[in-house]
Amino acid sequence: MESKLYVGNLSYSTTEDDLRNLFFQAGTVASVALIKDRDSGRSKGFAFVEMGNQAEAEKAISMFNGHNMGDRELRVSLARPREERGGFRDRGSGHPRRPPQRGGNKRY
Repeated sequence: MESKLYVGNLSYSTTEDDLRNLFFQAGTVASVALIKDRDSGRSKGFAFVEMGNQAEAEKAISMFNGHNMGDRELRVSLARPREERGGFRDRGSGHPRRPPQRGGNKRY
């Protein structure tokens, strides 16, 4: 995970190929994932770039954090692990307005 980078403040017109070509200057690019809105398919303005190793990732951060691309100043940092997102289903009954179920199968 140390070689995976968060790249933010991207122009909505930036493509995965644009990012691959840019980060190639810092070393081997293992993967590029441009994050898109699931409904519209439009870029959300950030991506994840995985470099070949940690040294190349650190080089990419020093080279491209603050770099201007498409009139935008890129934000590049190590990617953090995804946080668990709790929903109403994690609270018990599975229904947003019903209190969590307690007890067993009582037949009174």
